[in-house]
Amino acid sequence: MASLAFPFRNFSLFFHCPRVISCQQSWSFLSGSHFSTHIVGDDPVLVRDFIHSALYDQNHGYFAQRSRSVGVLEHSIKFNQLEGRKAYMRYLDKIYKQSDVSWFTPVEIFKPWYAHGIAEAIMRTANLSVPLKIYEIGGGSGTCAKGIMDYIMLNAPTRVYKTMTYTSVEISPSLAEIQRQTVGDVRSHQSKFKVECRDAVDLSGWGDMEEQPCWVIMLEVLDNLPHDLIYSENQVSSWMEVWVEKQLDRESLVELYKPLQDPLIKRCVEIMNFKENDHTKNSVLSKAKGIWSKAFPKPRRSWLPTGCLSLLEVLHHVLPKMSLIASDFSYLPDVRIAGERAPLVSTKADGSSSDYESYLDAKGDADIFFPTDFLLLEQIDHYCSGWLKLQEDKKPKSGKKRRTIILDTSSFMEEFGLPSKTRLKDGYNPLLDDFKNTKFYLSVPTHNIK
Repeated sequence: MASLAFPFRNFSLFFHCPRVISCQQSWSFLSGSHFSTHIVGDDPVLVRDFIHSALYDQNHGYFAQRSRSVGVLEHSIKFNQLEGRKAYMRYLDKIYKQSDVSWFTPVEIFKPWYAHGIAEAIMRTANLSVPLKIYEIGGGSGTCAKGIMDYIMLNAPTRVYKTMTYTSVEISPSLAEIQRQTVGDVRSHQSKFKVECRDAVDLSGWGDMEEQPCWVIMLEVLDNLPHDLIYSENQVSSWMEVWVEKQLDRESLVELYKPLQDPLIKRCVEIMNFKENDHTKNSVLSKAKGIWSKAFPKPRRSWLPTGCLSLLEVLHHVLPKMSLIASDFSYLPDVRIAGERAPLVSTKADGSSSDYESYLDAKGDADIFFPTDFLLLEQIDHYCSGWLKLQEDKKPKSGKKRRTIILDTSSFMEEFGLPSKTRLKDGYNPLLDDFKNTKFYLSVPTHNIK
């Protein structure tokens, strides 16, 4: 996922005055990308639908076309035999050049220790008097599932392993098959593991509500969930939702700006405003911000994790007693695309990665991944549990329905993992030292859940 630096002056493309389209009563933003598109039809689509198609369409989506977008290491890395960070980086460079993959996930690079840390966190927190049920959303190559099941088989009471179930919900048929092969290497895992090849956001695929406690794991899932984009002419103007449509020449795409009307976007803006209001309760600071906005107006663009909101709404509905472990990037370097929580759009060719200047350039050949605002994720989690809405309505005695914590990856692994297993000879530990831009989010139900 290496990205190339890009001159800041190119960001000015995003701040040009929009062109008015009278027949639409909306605004347009022109992308310079020439695009023989099969993603956008004759009618405009919301940005989240464009991204979903670019990534997940069964015929031309990035993950459908590239079954090897996520790599699988043939053997675990023997960290204790590497001299130091330079030797480790040379080793990584070698395996990337030898493979035809976009990147290796942390759970793959640090197998089995990364998955073992997650398994230990589950075992310390789960009610082991009932059968352990685990769901993983977007299980990649199956390395996490195998690592967790291995750890429980070796370290949990026998009855816990015998009665456990592990279900992977995977949208990619090719990755689903890889997962079956990976986990199936251990024969005793086969009867406990299954893959459901479907979209986890589709409520109908889940069946009846699950009343029993369970665990949901999402590793590097949030970064690939579709996002929406909202735009404002300045800091005091109202937000507008962004749509994508074909330009009249049919070879390029444009953005249309419309007043907020999509219910999902409006819910996400509501949650975002609740978070911002919670952090700007100082009236003096708020007034100063308002004065500054009027004196120095500038356009705003904000990316909304509407895909995350949709997924958590579904999960809270069908798995009301779930405990959640999510890990993802809290920050992405060298992002060329404008806007708060903006994505990297990256493609790989001939062993090297390059970044696009616009998300509209993605046409099934590029990964689109976003940083995760973990404080906003926490607010979305509380919203979907019903507690945040109760707080807004000022209902009495409305205790939180979730206990949550956000941890740096290093803190999580120091608490639950075995960091000594990933330490190099000179003492450097890439698991603790090289993933400063990733975090873990843990959320478990409280006694207030009903």
